[in-house]
Amino acid sequence: MSSITAGDQPPKPSFFERLSQSRNGLGLLFMLPAAVFLLCFLTYPLGLGVWLGFTDTRIGRPGIFIGLENYQYLMEDKVFWLSVFNTIVYTAVASILKFALGLWLAIILNESLPFKTFFRAIILLPWVVPTVLSALAFWWIFDSQFSIISWVLMQWGVIDAPINFLGDATNARLSVIAANVWRGIPFVAISLLAGLQTIPVSLHEAAALDGATSWQRFRRITLPLLTPIIAVVMTFSVLFTFTDFQLIYVLTKGGPVNATHLMATLSFQRGIPGGALGEGAAIAVAMVPFLLAAILFSFFGLQRRKWQQGGND
Repeated sequence: MSSITAGDQPPKPSFFERLSQSRNGLGLLFMLPAAVFLLCFLTYPLGLGVWLGFTDTRIGRPGIFIGLENYQYLMEDKVFWLSVFNTIVYTAVASILKFALGLWLAIILNESLPFKTFFRAIILLPWVVPTVLSALAFWWIFDSQFSIISWVLMQWGVIDAPINFLGDATNARLSVIAANVWRGIPFVAISLLAGLQTIPVSLHEAAALDGATSWQRFRRITLPLLTPIIAVVMTFSVLFTFTDFQLIYVLTKGGPVNATHLMATLSFQRGIPGGALGEGAAIAVAMVPFLLAAILFSFFGLQRRKWQQGGND
């Protein structure tokens, strides 16, 4: 056997050996599948949508670059501005109701109640049921002739004729908001319940010994410590509501007379059934500033309060 002399250099480790010994390298390697997934299914479609918004592409015909013509047309399109108005009202009203009712349910479920685990499981049902099935159920509930709500009210003598839930503009807006609230409450309630359970009980006990009322404990202890979670939960709630498509499309398809068209449903209608892919993409891109505003709301909400024990990060 040949011996290694003092002047010999040890063999240089291979690339894979260096990678296996590097924490940063392994981290990048494990992130690679997620990066490829995001690149293929998020970055590329987003980039393609932005590009199509600057073209006159139609289904079956490649388009040419037309600059801001699609956006200039949308600025003068009354249906587009109606969809913007509907989207803002739909998102604002539904998000406020989901937060109020979700927080109320979270506080109740955080108390020592019999069968608490059972009720926590039941409350998740509206969230786990597929959106299309929920929309079909509400489509039957809001039916102009066979609505169970109208039937009950008529049996009680409150109304004389069935309510036209989805055929009247105002009723249709209220109906789709009610359906969205029903679906979204479980997400808000369970998320806030998880946040409530991180608040030390000793803080409430000490405040109660000092004579603080239930409202004072909620306002001075619960709400400040819950603020970071509220910011995150409401951001996701706003994003989910603002981009809602399935519920509206199954219930009303944007009707009656565009009264319930959201930006998402109008983008689909113009781009796919209407064939104007460039115009539909422009409407979709116009949603981005609103979504960025919701994300910034979450960021500043998190910065406003320190997370539990605090920190500057």
